[in-house]
Amino acid sequence: MVTIDQIKQLREETGISVSECKKALDLAQGDLGKAREFLKTKGQSIAQKKSDRAANAGIISSYIHQGSQVGVLLDLRCETDFVALSADFVNLAHELCLQIAAGNPIYASEKDIPEEILNKEKEAALEQFKDSNKPANIINNIIEGKLGKYKQERVLLSQPWVKDPDKTIKDLVNEYIAKLGENILPKRFVRYELSNSSSSNSPCI
Repeated sequence: MVTIDQIKQLREETGISVSECKKALDLAQGDLGKAREFLKTKGQSIAQKKSDRAANAGIISSYIHQGSQVGVLLDLRCETDFVALSADFVNLAHELCLQIAAGNPIYASEKDIPEEILNKEKEAALEQFKDSNKPANIINNIIEGKLGKYKQERVLLSQPWVKDPDKTIKDLVNEYIAKLGENILPKRFVRYELSNSSSSNSPCI
């Protein structure tokens, strides 16, 4: 039996509507973990369907970290001005700015990584195994793992969310896509850090 408290908890954790939270909990027979996975899968499905839609509206969001040593500017896109000015969209932009300040990503999405950068990472990984007797398939698996770690560290959408490491930023954005019904795209960002005297994210400008 699904309880009001369970629905409330899932609603607070995900921001998804009460009705969708109830549906998820009903399907999961009251299991909160399974309900979260159901909502995550549904969010991914909705995001995939909307990914080809033009996102020409949006906002520029900013954040200055406590102590004024780190600052972020973010260009976050959606489909309409109506959604761009909504409290939910503004809140998402703020959360992404916090993530950029804390996680220091370089690229917004994996497709933004230049091919030459990935090739250099592969070459550096291969160099470690040039005198190795390991089978080629083992070496390839290790290299793929290293590239995956690089993307997780450097790509905003691939990073674990600082407020919930079990959720990636892509998962978070997908939740908002499902909630707001529009394609949402972190277009570009720049992160300034006083100690570096320059932007650490010039590829995203």
